[in-house]
Amino acid sequence: MKSVLLFLAFLFIIAATTLWIRHGGGNPYPDLTRTAELSSTVLEEVLAYPEPIGNVAVSRDGRLFFTVHPESRPHGNKLLEYVDGASVPYPSLRQQNELFDTPLGIVVDRFDRLWIIDHGNHGLRSARITGIDLRSGDIVREQIFDQSVAPFGSMLQDLQVSADGRTIVIADASFWRKSPALIVYDVETGTARRVLEGHPSVSAENYVVQSGDHKMEFLGGMAVLRGGVDGIALGEEWLYWGALSGSSLYRIRLQDLRKQDLPASQLAKMLDRVSNKPLSDGFSMDTVGNVYITDVEHHAIFRVNPAGELSTVLQSRAIRWPDALSFGPEGYLYVADSALPELILKSNDHIKAQGPYRIFRFKPGFEGVPGQ
Repeated sequence: MKSVLLFLAFLFIIAATTLWIRHGGGNPYPDLTRTAELSSTVLEEVLAYPEPIGNVAVSRDGRLFFTVHPESRPHGNKLLEYVDGASVPYPSLRQQNELFDTPLGIVVDRFDRLWIIDHGNHGLRSARITGIDLRSGDIVREQIFDQSVAPFGSMLQDLQVSADGRTIVIADASFWRKSPALIVYDVETGTARRVLEGHPSVSAENYVVQSGDHKMEFLGGMAVLRGGVDGIALGEEWLYWGALSGSSLYRIRLQDLRKQDLPASQLAKMLDRVSNKPLSDGFSMDTVGNVYITDVEHHAIFRVNPAGELSTVLQSRAIRWPDALSFGPEGYLYVADSALPELILKSNDHIKAQGPYRIFRFKPGFEGVPGQ
């Protein structure tokens, strides 16, 4: 019996060491915030919801949609529209049960189509993309990705659509698989391919996220929240991206991403490092080329201008974890606050007690385009 116990203890030590090497450890990240350009008083609360909010998308005519964050393990509605002061399921709950598993990222394109990316519970089940025509309510795309696009351990969690509606770029943060990538999806053919997989530009660096009083580590520090490419922003010419646990903002021309026969080694030579950035989640982009980036550690929104200069636009402790950004009409930038530290590995009672969860908005001073 003693030998068996010693052997089991040895196996536990080996497993714990392996877990820590792969998922634990990390260093603190420097605070990049400076005096904010805007007072926190300009931040408006748009809505409050009892369940954690994931992503937000606002159409050109002001229709607002949001997902319930899949890390909160929702059992009812997973996608909602805010209509006349009430959050209502979109589409119907029956349709949602047929269409969705763990939807998170959403975006409205310039053709008034709502696109939803569903990571299939980190690739344990099938990831999928869904497109809905907002004018008619018709489902225009319902497609499951195979393992070559969304392998076990992947997390397809954010997406952006090109101005011409032909290309969708999806971010695979790959928290567990540790093999992040960008996915280029051709809307006309329904084909998808992984690019820059494992490249330093999409990969997590050795940092531990600390949001307020919450250090994002679990199991006694053996595992930390360390994500690859998360936020993405797509303009007329450039795709911008960065890892959640990454120090840099990168970009590449959309026309280069579309070259299906381009070898991976050549594609990697075509990207540029633009600037430093905070540890971040959501991105968005305005019509004059500014990229907006959330700072998940310091409750802030940053801007990187076309010259690559980083500035703090707004900071407010009311935003517990700025998860996603979306421009809407009249130059408003909408911010979904998921309060993510209150969700991961937390009980349903704890999650409920931390509600409500909110979407905010403010005007950063530049006109925005929804779907970017």
